[in-house]
Amino acid sequence: MGKIKLAVIGLGNMGRHMIRSLVPQYADRVELVALCDSREDVLRSESEAAGGAAAPSLYTDYRELLAETDADLVYIAVPPSMHFDAARLAFARGIHVFCEKPLANSLEEAQEMVKLAQRAEGLLNVVHFSFPLEAPVLEFRRRVERGDAGDIRSIDLYLEFPQWPRAWQQNDWISTRREGGYLLEVGVHWIQMIQQTFGPIVAVRSEIEFPEDENLCEKTVRGSLRLESGSEIRVTGSDRREGGERVSLVVQGSGGTVALENWGSLFAGPAGEEPRPIEVPEEDGELPIFGQVLNRLEGKPGTAYDFRDGYNAQVVLEALRNPAEGWTDLKERLISAEV
Repeated sequence: MGKIKLAVIGLGNMGRHMIRSLVPQYADRVELVALCDSREDVLRSESEAAGGAAAPSLYTDYRELLAETDADLVYIAVPPSMHFDAARLAFARGIHVFCEKPLANSLEEAQEMVKLAQRAEGLLNVVHFSFPLEAPVLEFRRRVERGDAGDIRSIDLYLEFPQWPRAWQQNDWISTRREGGYLLEVGVHWIQMIQQTFGPIVAVRSEIEFPEDENLCEKTVRGSLRLESGSEIRVTGSDRREGGERVSLVVQGSGGTVALENWGSLFAGPAGEEPRPIEVPEEDGELPIFGQVLNRLEGKPGTAYDFRDGYNAQVVLEALRNPAEGWTDLKERLISAEV
């Protein structure tokens, strides 16, 4: 087949990374044909930065782009409130969809996106879950699954930040309760990876401190995730951590500790000893996920996570973000792989 024609909607951090880094990396396989952003100055400057043999078509309205483009694949990198409509229009035009996380702005929208994807036979639907493809994460999973920790006694997920949003992450939605917060932006990566490693999360309970301003996202979180196996994962979140941020998952058991510290640093060690850092070669991973998506489109093997994975992660996130009395049972809400 010829080059895959790509359209990019949204030129924030992720959209810029796509057109500045990934498209050039796969220039022999992909052609950038259209860009969309509501800010005309950003749209034109990023179009110039993208370079390429032919200038992409430029749009300030994603609906116009999706009505006119001849793209094979659209990368949706706008705020979560726009994911549903953009994906809906793309599927209606017969365009494959690669969507940023979280999948949608509500559980209802996420569920409807799964249905749209199921009806769009022959079209790829992928959520940008790249974390499970990183080399340290793959090694973490191998060590947990082969029993390096022994009988698991505790699992702790830390989502702790000196401030939220981070200094490099300023925009008009990242701190809102409707679309932002570290649970949605960061927690979703870990929730999805936990589901891939340990199996379904079937129940949730949480306590959340919100600011007085009802428009702003969570400040502190204390919660638990119950796995189908019966094990529980403690969740600790904060926007006021002293020192640097800590985004980590620590598994302790009768055989020792296996931990991912600050995203990509793997630590492990036998019981009674301090866990030591484990070096994992980057080439042992399966990144970039964009390459995996292109593989799938070209009929080759590729690892990617679909809208069902995005929905199942959102089930957990929405339960965490909306505390109930005691445990919230999620079993009836999850979509199994067989569906």
